[in-house]
Amino acid sequence: MPPYLAGRQTEQDEFGRLLQQTTILENLILTGLRGVGKTVLLETFKPIAIQQGWLWVGTDMSESTSVSETNIAVRLLTDLSVISSSIVVSSQDEVIAGFKREPVKLEQTLSYSTLASWYEQIPGLVADKLKRILEIAWCYLVKTNPKGLIFAYDEAQNLGDHAAKEQYPLSLLLDVFQSIQRKDIPFMLVLTGLPTLFPKLVEARTYSERMFHIVFLDRLNSGDSRDAILKPIQEAGCPVHLTNESVDSIVETSAGYPYFIQFICREVYDVFIQKAGAGQEPSVPTEEIMRKLDSDFFAGRWARATDRQRELLGLAATLESSRSEFTVQELVELSKRTCQNPFSSSHVNQMLASLSDAGLVYKNRHGKYSFAVPLLDRFIRRQMGQIT
Repeated sequence: MPPYLAGRQTEQDEFGRLLQQTTILENLILTGLRGVGKTVLLETFKPIAIQQGWLWVGTDMSESTSVSETNIAVRLLTDLSVISSSIVVSSQDEVIAGFKREPVKLEQTLSYSTLASWYEQIPGLVADKLKRILEIAWCYLVKTNPKGLIFAYDEAQNLGDHAAKEQYPLSLLLDVFQSIQRKDIPFMLVLTGLPTLFPKLVEARTYSERMFHIVFLDRLNSGDSRDAILKPIQEAGCPVHLTNESVDSIVETSAGYPYFIQFICREVYDVFIQKAGAGQEPSVPTEEIMRKLDSDFFAGRWARATDRQRELLGLAATLESSRSEFTVQELVELSKRTCQNPFSSSHVNQMLASLSDAGLVYKNRHGKYSFAVPLLDRFIRRQMGQIT
């Protein structure tokens, strides 16, 4: 967690608005590129929700969770049991024949084993079982007088359906929550993930567009970036002092992405303290930091691409629109002008699909593509020797 969360008040206000719902008509999707602070912002939502009387459960949505409908059911029951296991659902006296002793009170709580046992006894498909379990659980939870229950899942882009295996965990999740919410049970979904998340939801269930309010996290503007850099120093009484030139350099190098701001500032603090201790004039070692960032952040992702895919990504990185979005046609036309072995439209489509699976690009709702990794275009141009 950053020592100071800059530039996210609007998003926190949007979440606060959703918490005022009595009937859940909108769930939340928090999306954006890696490095924009989705997970950090999600963590700040939790105390806001709890303070307003909501219960909160959730975790990372691993790929194994999305393997089957049963796995997603186990995930939901496991998370539900975290806040339900202290609730007593029945008790009885144990009579011990032949001994003079006080009766023992046996209590059954709404633990995972209880939920799983009831789940197995309910007839029907996995969706039928889950809906019924959630309804029963709310009958007990409501006695503690909460406003509702939030199921929050990070890395939700890992969710998906598998038609070839006749397993539809993503569709199941959407169907279950829509059904529960129609019955005025205040269970809300909060999903965080890469920009590929929402298209997946719409593909699984077209009504997903009506179920979710989408918050797209972008990089910080210049003012918020400066706050993210300077306020932690000021509030902590840090001995390191950054000049305006140093701050401007960090803002420019990070391009306003919170992850990069933290990464660069950590390196800057270490260097400044060492130089100050040696009596030297400190300055931001931009070249050395970028070399380390290339190694720690970009290199592993770049290694997923083949040589031919890297050539295509190199074309995308040289487009004027590389920081926003690009089209198949733009890449085809550029390859005809600059490549000895140009790309065809079908070849570009196939390669972009593979690069999307590798997490390097993504297709937005307008049918155009964007880099899925922030500042990847700069890294690629550095690899091509076009910029330092």
